[in-house]
Amino acid sequence: MRLYELVGADEARPFSPHCWKARMALAHKGLEFTAVPTRYLEIAGVERGVSPTLPVLRDGDRVVADSFRIALYLEEAYPERPTLFAGEGGKAMARFIEGWSQTQLHTVIVAAALLDIHEMLGAEDQAYFRSSREKRYGRKLEQVPVGREERLAEFRSRLEPLRSVLKQQPFIGGDGPLFADHIVFSAFQWARIASPFKFVADDDPVAEWIGRCLELYGGIARSVPSAA
Repeated sequence: MRLYELVGADEARPFSPHCWKARMALAHKGLEFTAVPTRYLEIAGVERGVSPTLPVLRDGDRVVADSFRIALYLEEAYPERPTLFAGEGGKAMARFIEGWSQTQLHTVIVAAALLDIHEMLGAEDQAYFRSSREKRYGRKLEQVPVGREERLAEFRSRLEPLRSVLKQQPFIGGDGPLFADHIVFSAFQWARIASPFKFVADDDPVAEWIGRCLELYGGIARSVPSAA
């Protein structure tokens, strides 16, 4: 198996949340894979341009793009290994969780960490990243994170649905993690690797859950140092 992952100047620090979803799903299944560090300007050449985004997984003759599709593929191809969804209801739950994570967490994290992400990249990728993101946000890259400290309380309030679940059970999936956990954790792993900005307070149940996720599967997530 080969997993194409997004990296910056340091290829040992994959940072994309979507790539981390796939990496955690593979680890959950106990499947060995080779990570292929890939920079922004290299994505178009991955597996003959199969996808404009990462992750992309090659498993023998199969090539699968998109983290959720990769998880579904792994569940179908390796049913004898630990389940990512625990049934059809778990797939539906994960779809909802992904929508919540991307609208409530990703939008805040990427804006707050935008300049930090830029600083992780090599010179050519920086030029691409600056141009594309300034077009997206309609202002200079340096202006996007301004005020992130003032917006922190509102972001932390968005975590209340997650917080309330984690007060009752150790993982979103119950006693153990499911792909739904990997979806949300990967947003915080992205923030952890890309930016020293502290998104979650130390005494938050969410921080305790992040700590548990960092130790999963032999500490595969913790093995990449934080930016702090």
